Amino acid sequence: MKQTLLNNIKNIYGWKTKRKIVVFSVDDYGNVRLDSIKARKNMDKAGLKVLSRFDALDTLETREDLEILFETLSSVKDKNKRSAVFTPFALPCNINFEAMAKDGNIKYIYETLPETYQKLETKDANAYSGTWNLWQEGIKNGLLHPQFHGREHLNLKVFKEKLHQKDHELRTALQNRSYTSIFKSGYDTIGYTAAFDFWEESENEVLKDILIDGLNQFERVYGYRAKHFTPPTTKIHPIHHQLLKENGIDMIDINLIHQQHIGSGRYKKSTNYTGKKTKTGQIYIVRNVVFEPTHKRGFDWVNYSLKQVEAAFRWHRPAIISSHRVNFCGHIDPKNREKGIKALKELLKRIVRKWPEVEFMSSVELGEFMDKDKRQKIKDKG
Repeated sequence: MKQTLLNNIKNIYGWKTKRKIVVFSVDDYGNVRLDSIKARKNMDKAGLKVLSRFDALDTLETREDLEILFETLSSVKDKNKRSAVFTPFALPCNINFEAMAKDGNIKYIYETLPETYQKLETKDANAYSGTWNLWQEGIKNGLLHPQFHGREHLNLKVFKEKLHQKDHELRTALQNRSYTSIFKSGYDTIGYTAAFDFWEESENEVLKDILIDGLNQFERVYGYRAKHFTPPTTKIHPIHHQLLKENGIDMIDINLIHQQHIGSGRYKKSTNYTGKKTKTGQIYIVRNVVFEPTHKRGFDWVNYSLKQVEAAFRWHRPAIISSHRVNFCGHIDPKNREKGIKALKELLKRIVRKWPEVEFMSSVELGEFMDKDKRQKIKDKG
């Protein structure tokens, strides 16, 4: 009863449409977190703890990960005979482990995603040969429409401080081509993977340069400017909205109930909905369906997510399904990918069976349709 009430409450406000639209917003693609089984074992021996499923299973997507994902997305069609589509919120850059090690791990150096894949093709051809080409095929064929998740999935303030401190966890992770199992960031307001978290508000000046460079690198890597931005953990100061707008970002993800850090541990609370505008004119997007099929053992994620889709449609909202790459990773444990993909396939089949009129869209297509719909309503009024 409580969950049913919540499913409905979170859809009361927001942009409406009678069309049955489904969007899959999936975080963390392009990110190197855990390198391999060997790396995980080495870190275990060194005392680094597995704090979450991300520490245990979240690897850069392999060729097989993408092949199986594409097969699954293509296995269903909407009313327009279109396959399901993922909007991967993706990173264009990762840690350049080799360059940093050569320099004594004294400063941060990054590389682009194609460079990462090029190295991995040599290091582990069985897993990664041809993966970047497959990425590009997925984009070309409309199965993937990547959008911006930051330049890299790490907080540079925390990273640099731990480098200077010669932090055991960080140095061990770097030695294993990974960035995971960091127990504490050193700050209550900063997650070690949350790229745009800060302590003092003045730190946002440095983050501006990272945002601009990240958006430019995204264009170089993926071939077009990003229009939609999901910050890691959905945290970024509104001071950046104007800069994001100037650099092509028209849509920003935010939580329904958002606790905005404004500096030195002080927060400001806001309630949000899909279609709400920032002061600089971007559309806020609030995900209203959760799908994390490898998160809880024995939990019926398909039924749980389907009920949330049903609630969204009942209130004439698009179903914006939130997920993470880790659900579809099989490099460490193929059974993890098998579980996630099986649930995804079942969810897709049940959606098209229950709502034959459903339409699959990328998040950007949804945003463009929302804008077009708004302009048409204004025109109709007068």
